[in-house]
Amino acid sequence: MADRKVDYLLVGGGLASAQCAAELRRRGADGSILLVGREPDPPYDRPPLSKEYLRGEHGRERAYVHETDWYAENDVELLTAKSVMSLDVEARTAKLQGKQEVGFDKALIATGAMVNILRVDGAQLDGIHYLRAFGNSDAIREDLSGVEHVVLIGGSYIGAEVAASLVQLGKRCTIVMLEEVLLSRVFGDQAGRYFHDLLESKGVEIVGGEELAAFVGADRVSGVRTKDGREIGAEAVVVGAGVKPDVMLAQRAGLEVDDGVLVDAGLETSVGGIFAAGDCARYESERFGGSLRIEHWDVAFQQGRHAARGMIGEKSPYEVIPYFFSDLADWASLEYVGHATQWDRVIFRGDREAGEFSAWYLDQGVVEAALSVGRTEDLQEARRLIESCEKLENPDVLADADSDLSAIGVCR
Repeated sequence: MADRKVDYLLVGGGLASAQCAAELRRRGADGSILLVGREPDPPYDRPPLSKEYLRGEHGRERAYVHETDWYAENDVELLTAKSVMSLDVEARTAKLQGKQEVGFDKALIATGAMVNILRVDGAQLDGIHYLRAFGNSDAIREDLSGVEHVVLIGGSYIGAEVAASLVQLGKRCTIVMLEEVLLSRVFGDQAGRYFHDLLESKGVEIVGGEELAAFVGADRVSGVRTKDGREIGAEAVVVGAGVKPDVMLAQRAGLEVDDGVLVDAGLETSVGGIFAAGDCARYESERFGGSLRIEHWDVAFQQGRHAARGMIGEKSPYEVIPYFFSDLADWASLEYVGHATQWDRVIFRGDREAGEFSAWYLDQGVVEAALSVGRTEDLQEARRLIESCEKLENPDVLADADSDLSAIGVCR
């Protein structure tokens, strides 16, 4: 028998749970809410970890989703530094760290993701860092205080963002990555080349087409070696090798998982009344023709709120077009809307050399995604075209920076 019972159990102390709690109260849910997170801090935004917080420009409180007194003011019980050890979905009970058992009516699984740890020789050496939480960012900043040269492993967002921040802190950085062009896995070679050249122009050395074979050093890392035998000296290393969804709790509970907790179009899991949101959730998308799992701030924000509406009986398909943003120090800010896994054409609008352009990703004439650097105004129309699924009669008009986007591809 449970020690106590709550109406809504929110598992995971991140953005999705914090927004779910806020939406429940906003929608008039007056039942008891328990939010359980394993980190010592209340729910916070992760983007600053590689940017303002890493550079020491902002304190922790600036990243908190809600002010610390918000939880008490809204009658949301917050348990930090506490894990949910197991869920019994039939009995509707959860065992918390410390053996307390809590009954629940509805639940949200928002356990997020875990960084991919590289299993190569030398991985145990001091001076090798991963970035996912406040503590990681603190450790990087402290460890690098007396360091001049840092090697970044990985050519995606973490590698690019951390390199940009460290250069601003006066460090020399080298990025070692599998791809030839920075950020090309998401944006393709043409758009990726803009960011690649930008970082190189700021002094970041980029070593593309190389796979890490080993970390080199005695007690502390002193370099990296690639599979081609190339050795690059390093006083510290930051690894950005992607993440994997944390599905352990859901899997043990018997929920369906497959590279994420599987949910339907309304974010409900294989067990009624239990929802999932954020980095751990793989949801059904009619617009993109299959299941998606997207690891971005806005998705966790939107899905947390959407799940709350489902929990109070207002369930509907989650149809928000994915969006994300990134900042490379104060050199460039980028925004992206949509979800393009394949495309047969990229159309550029604006001036790439001036850093004011948008890139439009089309597949058989249909806009699947758009990237913006300094042209935020293009994204609203891009979102409209993505939602429409309409094949454009004359896609070339997108390239004309003076054309009226609102008149393009109007839904019939």
